[in-house]
Amino acid sequence: MRKFSVKMTIMSKILQDKHTGIEVDWVRLSTGECVARMEAEKGNPQASIWYGGVGLGHIQAKAKGLTTPYDSPAAANIPDNFRDKDRYWTGIYAGPLCFESNTKMLEKYSLTAPKSWEEICDPRYEGHVQVANPGSSGTACNVLATLVQIFGEDEAFDLLRKLDNNIIQYTRSGSAPGKNVSIGESTIAIGYAHDGVKLVSKGFPIKITFPAEGTGYEVASISLIKGGPADEVAVAKKLYDWALGENAAKAYAKNFVVPFVDVPLAPGSIPISQVNTINQDDQWSADNKVRLVEKWNDVIGGEAKTEAKKK
Repeated sequence: MRKFSVKMTIMSKILQDKHTGIEVDWVRLSTGECVARMEAEKGNPQASIWYGGVGLGHIQAKAKGLTTPYDSPAAANIPDNFRDKDRYWTGIYAGPLCFESNTKMLEKYSLTAPKSWEEICDPRYEGHVQVANPGSSGTACNVLATLVQIFGEDEAFDLLRKLDNNIIQYTRSGSAPGKNVSIGESTIAIGYAHDGVKLVSKGFPIKITFPAEGTGYEVASISLIKGGPADEVAVAKKLYDWALGENAAKAYAKNFVVPFVDVPLAPGSIPISQVNTINQDDQWSADNKVRLVEKWNDVIGGEAKTEAKKK
């Protein structure tokens, strides 16, 4: 059994695979934190592979010279629009952004589940909404880029100002708002549909709705880290290949996501083909990420409402 290190943004149990015999030392980070950690360690990388995380982060990592190309033979059937043209990253599944509403909290406050980006900015939702901070969360970066691509930058930031009035807290992690909504700490979350479906499957009173104007989506991806430990390269590629295969896809599906490999889906899973998605330009989003996040900080000042960093 070969042991090596990995940076990842998905659940560890996916990596505990009897077919590869690989033992993994892993660090769980949000997408933005993962890119920052890789950049900080660029001179002496401590991990070999980045497993999971929003594709925008993988595009950004490529641009920063943090990852290295690998044309995995296991990726042959994955559509080109879900793979980097230079093979720096490959998608493992796609998931659309949605609204997750606690039905009991909606009833308590005489609210309805929002069905559009315009609606969730309505003053009646003041103090009822959570979303992550785009400075640390790839999910929130996806929200930010989605709004700009739908409405244009000026109108999008007008909406974000209105939305800020409704935000009770910005979280560090993209999945945290849904978890908080599930236990009634807030009423509505903006997050990914597969996270919401998973909470529904556990019996939480959550209703999932999608914005009528259209919604963005994540392409969770995998990349090899440039300059990772030399003695781990071969086994990192082995894990990369496994991550794109049927056994891994079955594991993803159990977690309510929809992989690119055709496997049976968990009950309630929502294929992206059934959702009104935008014509998402991931390269544009990656190229403009830093600028948009800095503008969000300047215009919204959301750090004041953001949960404290864990020590």
